[in-house]
Amino acid sequence: MLILQTLRVGALHGYAIAQHIQQTSQEVLQVEEGSLYPALQRLLREGWVTASWGMSARNRKVRTYRLTPAGRKQLDREIAGFERLLEGIGRVMRPAES
Repeated sequence: MLILQTLRVGALHGYAIAQHIQQTSQEVLQVEEGSLYPALQRLLREGWVTASWGMSARNRKVRTYRLTPAGRKQLDREIAGFERLLEGIGRVMRPAES
């Protein structure tokens, strides 16, 4: 979900995705390479992102990822599920007073 949300801003390479998540979360979330690249491969297989090769600002060959329309729909589903999860956790943590 975090990768898909990050790609809403536009095409990014893997390191930039990880950096965006870390910076946006104010250093609370850190995405390690060992988790990021397998997740990106799964998103590619599902058709939720596409990938293309290009050059970075430092003139290095990088693979950039872009959100697909199917990825946007999946992100909407994941956000809805996440919101339901948060509501459920909130109900458990703050039970109604009798």
